[in-house]
Amino acid sequence: MVNRIKRTIAMPSTFSIAARDPENGDLGIIVQSKFPAVGALVPWAKAEVGAVATQAWANLSFGHRGLKMMSKGKSASETVKALLNSDEGEMHRQVGIVDSKGHVATHTGKECMNWAGHVIGDGYTCQGNILAGEAVVNDMAEVYEKTEGDLIDKLFAGLKAGQAAGGDKRGMQSAAILVVRKEGGYEGGNDRYVDVRVDEHVSPIEELERVFAIYDMTLLSREDPSHLYTIEGPIANRMQGVLVDLGYLKEVSGTDEWTQEAQAALQEWTNTENFENKWVDGKIWKSVMDYLFKQWENR
Repeated sequence: MVNRIKRTIAMPSTFSIAARDPENGDLGIIVQSKFPAVGALVPWAKAEVGAVATQAWANLSFGHRGLKMMSKGKSASETVKALLNSDEGEMHRQVGIVDSKGHVATHTGKECMNWAGHVIGDGYTCQGNILAGEAVVNDMAEVYEKTEGDLIDKLFAGLKAGQAAGGDKRGMQSAAILVVRKEGGYEGGNDRYVDVRVDEHVSPIEELERVFAIYDMTLLSREDPSHLYTIEGPIANRMQGVLVDLGYLKEVSGTDEWTQEAQAALQEWTNTENFENKWVDGKIWKSVMDYLFKQWENR
């Protein structure tokens, strides 16, 4: 005799953006949901192929199958059509896709829980379900388009605008950002240029921004080169004092001179914090210097 267990299907109430950067071809998705670990479910992307956001009563096969279709030459619209044609639950699905040429397509099933809908723009698509209202996706699209900067900046701005318009009407729980670039991962070993997730938090978007800021300092090179500071004068003096207080340096030189001992202490601190690539030849990125000072203030 077989015991049949009735399963309760959890439907992530979610809003997301899938987009392509027309300047460099980066593909990415950002998402927030009243559902744990949304980054493990919704975003799928492959460099130079496309990005897929599968949500509502999410069919996770849409992710890998959609990317496979696009890798074989199908457009975003052809991919969405093919995925839905083979899916008995298409009335409950929501999906947004962008391909490597910046073509986009989306689908919101008629049985998705209200409010549910989407907005398509040039090289991006915004979609959501169980939202506070239509303004969520409209504001996401408007702010995404108006925001200056790279794809990452635009994705964060759009997601925050969606939350400001009411977001997921059940609340907040998790958020994630995934951006792919050919050999854009650590040491060029994979294509995951950005892959940051907050799986459970009362303010997941704010926490995602905080974690990403550290990720950005550690692994990326997006900071303006004009923010590279020479360690000398008052900066050298203050940094020595901070390194002494944090236990990396025995004593301050008493002058604005940047000593070999101070250099070695900074090297130890950067090694500890994984910022080795953010200071060279007596210069340091402002973001890392500010992080050092904040660490000292919060000790």
